[in-house]
Amino acid sequence: MKTRFFSLLIILTLTGTVTFAQSSQKSKMSFGILGGVNFQNLNGKDAGGDKLTNDMILGYHAGLNVQIPIAPQFYFQPGLMFSTKGAKESSGSVTSTVRISYIELPLNLVYKAELGSGYFMLGFGPYIGYGVSGKEKNEGGTLSVNRDVKFKNVVEMSDPITFAYYKALDLGGNIFAGFQLGNGIFAQLDTQLGMVKINPENKGNSNDKTSVKNTGFGLSLGFRF
Repeated sequence: MKTRFFSLLIILTLTGTVTFAQSSQKSKMSFGILGGVNFQNLNGKDAGGDKLTNDMILGYHAGLNVQIPIAPQFYFQPGLMFSTKGAKESSGSVTSTVRISYIELPLNLVYKAELGSGYFMLGFGPYIGYGVSGKEKNEGGTLSVNRDVKFKNVVEMSDPITFAYYKALDLGGNIFAGFQLGNGIFAQLDTQLGMVKINPENKGNSNDKTSVKNTGFGLSLGFRF
């Protein structure tokens, strides 16, 4: 009887140890690399207060993140990303396309639940972006004029018109959902909504009602290890 009791105790202990080890393994800190495409736009109002009617452009993003367990099935996921954003606007025969490159710091809370042999993921949180470069291309017929993006919070009347002006700082929110395979490969659908205006204050026009914000969504593929 004692032999059976100790045998059962050993089996339960070993089972508990294996289960705990598996649980610890599943909830350990991990690193991820990812990249993909963006479908970006600039929404808001023009100088007269009318709604912007821009078209989306195709951009891309790439970067890495770390996933830190904070509770069962919940993780804190900070990252560092390079992302291109912007929009296209058509007015008569002239088409203007602006592309701005950002370094971004997403700070997401992620829920992961086992689903089959992998994990369903749902995440959300803020992001901080900082513009590092950009170009504006204006095309009309055979004429093409390019301007570099210059980052300023306030545009003075004396500032040259040979630049396109935007604020460098961008703040907003992330939402994403995806699936991670057991081998670490994952795919997710991302959505971003800019919360602050990226157009600078225009000192030359006190009635300027411009309000421009980044918005977009994208598809990411990555690997977690």
